[in-house]
Amino acid sequence: MNCITHAWQEHENELRLFLNGQVRNPALAEDLLQDVFVKALAQGSQFCELENARAWLFRVARNHMTDYFRTHKKHEDVQDDLPAPEINADPVANLATCLPTAMKGLSSEDHEIIELCDLEGMTQGEYAKLKGLELPAAKSRIQRARKRLKQQLHQACQVILDDQGNVCCFKSDC
Repeated sequence: MNCITHAWQEHENELRLFLNGQVRNPALAEDLLQDVFVKALAQGSQFCELENARAWLFRVARNHMTDYFRTHKKHEDVQDDLPAPEINADPVANLATCLPTAMKGLSSEDHEIIELCDLEGMTQGEYAKLKGLELPAAKSRIQRARKRLKQQLHQACQVILDDQGNVCCFKSDC
């Protein structure tokens, strides 16, 4: 149950803003929000096993809101095809948990350039000077290292892309 209260404390305000923005009725949004909390509580220990509690809460909120308007015949207040809440960046942000595992699969050269340029903020020009390279050579190295890191992330985390080529989900076994 602790995982439910933790997730709720972390995402309640964001869910409230989402619901308020969709229904434009604070009292109704609050009712829907409480219903989402009750559904989370009903999940019990299964909630703790969720890969992404935030995504689950938003999906339940969206579905519950849609069901509410279907049963109350107020389609004019909300579209049937509601836009997804802004959680598209969440899988990418959560993918960072797999980064250490993916980095282990890189060569020491690739690991170093990713670490210095992408994680520590060293410019490619500074890296080129450090390694005695021309700037175009350093740029090529970083691009190749990024491609290999991407492959490692796909492999290590079983990344799934949506129709637009964006990260939709992944396994967090990392």
